[in-house]
Amino acid sequence: MNTIGTVKNKNILFLQGPMGNFFKKLDNVFKNSGAKTYKIGFNAGDSFFSNHYNYTPYRDTMENYYAFIIDFLNEKKIDKIFLFGDCRFYQSVSIKVAKKLHIEVFVFEEGYIRPNYITMEKHGVNDFSHISRDPEFYKKVTTLSDRKPMDVEYSQFRMVSSSTFYYLVSNIFHFRYPNYIHHRDFSAVKEFFYGIRSVFRKLIYPFHEKRYLEIIKKELVNKYFFVPLQTYNDFQILEHSGYRSIEKFIIEILESFAINDLDEMLIFKHHPVDRGRRNYKDFIIEQARHFNIEDKVLVLYDVYLPALLQNAKGTITINSTVGLSSLYHDTPTITLGNAIYDIEGLTCKGMKLDDFWHQQVQPDLELLEKYRAYIIETTQLNGSFYGRLPNLNLNS
Repeated sequence: MNTIGTVKNKNILFLQGPMGNFFKKLDNVFKNSGAKTYKIGFNAGDSFFSNHYNYTPYRDTMENYYAFIIDFLNEKKIDKIFLFGDCRFYQSVSIKVAKKLHIEVFVFEEGYIRPNYITMEKHGVNDFSHISRDPEFYKKVTTLSDRKPMDVEYSQFRMVSSSTFYYLVSNIFHFRYPNYIHHRDFSAVKEFFYGIRSVFRKLIYPFHEKRYLEIIKKELVNKYFFVPLQTYNDFQILEHSGYRSIEKFIIEILESFAINDLDEMLIFKHHPVDRGRRNYKDFIIEQARHFNIEDKVLVLYDVYLPALLQNAKGTITINSTVGLSSLYHDTPTITLGNAIYDIEGLTCKGMKLDDFWHQQVQPDLELLEKYRAYIIETTQLNGSFYGRLPNLNLNS
């Protein structure tokens, strides 16, 4: 299990967490374990989901935050910082300052392995992770525990309601934090609209796409390449790849596919988080028509992901964790951005996309088993931000 060491008699700072009560619960766990805890919030949503006895609002400008966090960390003698994501402005600045002051930083993120896991890494996550990318390192790893994770009882209702309240409160009381700039669109009205549209699409897509599942499992086995789309504003793309948009990635895939004059199909699947926000179907079909491959392209939304991975000839992704799932299903995978699992022997590392269409390399399943076991043991917690709280090791 990923360990944070003892928290007794330690001064701990929480920054922004996932939208909801997760960090508030964690705060209570640490406090009951003998820690002195603090929380810095940047908007009314942060305040709403925080304990107020240890809460400090930051209402100044972004330019002044660097000086503020240095003073705060020194004054409170902070030993450990916990935050969610490491690419947002306030988190990024805090991590840089903490590194200079030799303060431990623990970063939470969605799970590398899903479901039933969340990520918690010291130093950083995704491409900022410190875990090894050397296949020889994992080949020497001894067999780790193969215990299966417990069901964490993830609640989509809790996730939706938490984000709704977070955006609503933050918008209503924006005047209390006039200098706050969110890392994404921060309109409560838009989020409500996206949520309603997502629910509507969730109901109609499976009905319209039901027939495709049987076609994929019977007629298209090993006859298509799979492209899982990532969220349009994902920091994985903005910070850890050379792409500035999903559209650019789509065009590159279609152009390469067309140039290589392939017999296979090309299947795109939308990211579920983007269900209410983005629909790339018209764009994909328009570009496919431009390259004269419209009859070879299929765009899907909610077809069962494991079936798409199991039956694909290969998977092309920027750096989505779906790529890791693809390897788990023994499907050759290429990443076009920086990914923690882009390791020789696992992915088609170093291969050009034009070559991948013709010479996919199967993942080394023994290496994958060791890699997967290692990252579960060192970076994953059996838990959910919107379900049961993971059992953190607070005593080692």
